[in-house]
Formats: sequence, C-alpha cells, structure tokens
Amino acid sequence: MIFNKMLSRVLAATFALSIFAVSVAAQTDTRLHPVTNITTTTVNPNGINKLETEPVIISQAAHVPAASSILMRFDKLLLSAIDTRLGSHYVWGAAGPHVFDCSGFVWSAFKEVGIDFLRGSARTYWSRFTPAREDEKFKFGTLVFFNGLTHVGIVADENGFYHASRHKGVVYQAWTKYYLSRVDGFRRIALPTPLTAAAE
Repeated sequence: MIFNKMLSRVLAATFALSIFAVSVAAQTDTRLHPVTNITTTTVNPNGINKLETEPVIISQAAHVPAASSILMRFDKLLLSAIDTRLGSHYVWGAAGPHVFDCSGFVWSAFKEVGIDFLRGSARTYWSRFTPAREDEKFKFGTLVFFNGLTHVGIVADENGFYHASRHKGVVYQAWTKYYLSRVDGFRRIALPTPLTAAAE
C-alpha cells in the first residue's frame, strides 16, 4: 500500500515536471518562423478584386527597423555636430574648433560623427564624392555646391541647408531664389557599410 502511494506520487510529480518542461521549452523557442497564409486583396487588370495568399518571411522583415534606427541615430549625431557649430565665425581656411570656412565646416561635422575623409576645398569634394540621386538631393546630409563649385553646404531638407557664410558664419539658411539659382549640384558622402544598408 505504501509502495502504491509512493508510485502514484512519483508518477504525478514526473507528469507535472514534464508539463512544466514542455511549457518552458515552448516559451523559449526563439527561432523565426515564416508566416505562410497572409491574405491580401488586389485588383487585377479587369478591375475585379482578387484574394491572394502570399508568404511573408518574418526573419527578413525583422532587419528593417534595426537598419533604419542605425541611420536615424547617425542623422541625429550629425545634426548635433552641426548644431554645436552654429554661430561660429567664418575664417577662410579654418576647420574649427570655433571658426570655419565652408569646406572646413563640412569636413569637421562629418569627422565628429566618424566619417573621416581628406580635408579639401568645395571643388575637391565635388570631384571626390558620388552624385546624389534625384530623391537624395534634398535629403539631410547631402552636400550642396554653389557658385561654380566655390562654396559647399550640408542639406537640412527641402526647406533649407547649413553652411559657413562669409558674412554670417555657420548658419541655417532657407532655400531662396537667390541660393537655388546658384546651385551647381549635389553629392553624397559614402557611409560605412551598416549605414549604407540602412539608407537603401
């Protein structure tokens, strides 16, 4: 009788432990699984709605937020580097820390965020860096060139840009007819591989 009681308790304990083990294993399964039955509605060329089932692989989609967050963090750091230089005086040939010319300002801001390249003139940057695609021209961080490649700034967005002005020092400048009429073109500075992947 005692043996039967002990056996039933051991079996009950073993059963409880096995259920606990299965529960823990199910909760700690970290593998990425494809989702195969996502239903979407599309319109075919005849204008008729059609239901389609398309596989979506979560593991591929999971990389997008990480990449975009890297790029957002880079943009934030570059903006901070620019902000610390706003109000600095213009001095020809200077690259900081408290006075800048146009190309020195660009070089110094990018260098602070880890994008190091050989300091040069606006014309040198024009020949060194890749032409911006149409959708990159008014994107933050794009270089903008003026007046026969004698002046360079950093695009803020479609509303303005940053540059070291001879008369005002390092400032944010709204796009005006005056500046837009003097634009020679735009260039992009090559970013390290993780940032390049995030930008695409």
